[in-house]
Amino acid sequence: MANVTPAMIKELRDRTGIGMGKCKEALEEAKGDMELAIANLRKAGMASAIKKEGRETKEGMIGTAETAQTVAVVEVNAETDFVVKNELFKKFLESIAQEAAKTNPASLEAFLKQSYSKEPGLTIDQYRATIVQTIGENIQIRRVLTLKKTSDKSLGIYSHLGGKIVTIVEITGSNKEEALAKDIAMHTAAAAPEYLSPEKVPQDIINNEKDIARSQIQGKPANIIDKIVDGKINAFYDAVTLARQKYIRDDTITITDLINKRAKDIGKPLTLTHFIRWSVGQ
Repeated sequence: MANVTPAMIKELRDRTGIGMGKCKEALEEAKGDMELAIANLRKAGMASAIKKEGRETKEGMIGTAETAQTVAVVEVNAETDFVVKNELFKKFLESIAQEAAKTNPASLEAFLKQSYSKEPGLTIDQYRATIVQTIGENIQIRRVLTLKKTSDKSLGIYSHLGGKIVTIVEITGSNKEEALAKDIAMHTAAAAPEYLSPEKVPQDIINNEKDIARSQIQGKPANIIDKIVDGKINAFYDAVTLARQKYIRDDTITITDLINKRAKDIGKPLTLTHFIRWSVGQ
């Protein structure tokens, strides 16, 4: 049997994140062959991951990463909040977000199948499986999204509650308004809008709100009922659409007012064009 030294065990632990005892066993089984030991551990990791796949993953964290061309947002889930706070879990989330930003995957399914750039012999999903084996809990990449940067857009990113909520706001008209976009992203985290603007609210949702409003009004003339319903729909828009919400830092103005004021200050038209608000498990 090849002599397995403490230095070899430490190197294997550093490269895999797996406990010293398992590293020693793997090196002994591989007769001191470091690469074979790593391969065997990964195979064992895949088997371990498969056994854990059925476990619920209700906890998690959302991470973001950027390149010069792309912003990526990724949600990774685990079984317990204890693991979510683990540094290895955080590093995994960071590396996955960076990978998404660099490769701009078309879908989560495509992302999981693509090669992991730091370990080309592994897919993203196989890399995930090694983390499952190391941490000992089911870890799942739940969703991934990328947004393209362009010369006429500003993206503001805000992470709240340690990555439990992440928001991104897009403003079109300039690529120098990240501060404004981030302020609105902070507002979005707190105010939780459901739609960008009244025009983006699905018609079936509007019809349902109108039905609810009419059911609350009895015995009034039709024209009065229509006015009351219109008023309730406008109040609904004010509550659930980002463009019409009152700005949390100044409730005398709406988000649209805030953007228009900035546009006037810089002498350039600005438009609120997109937002996302992710919360863990949403």
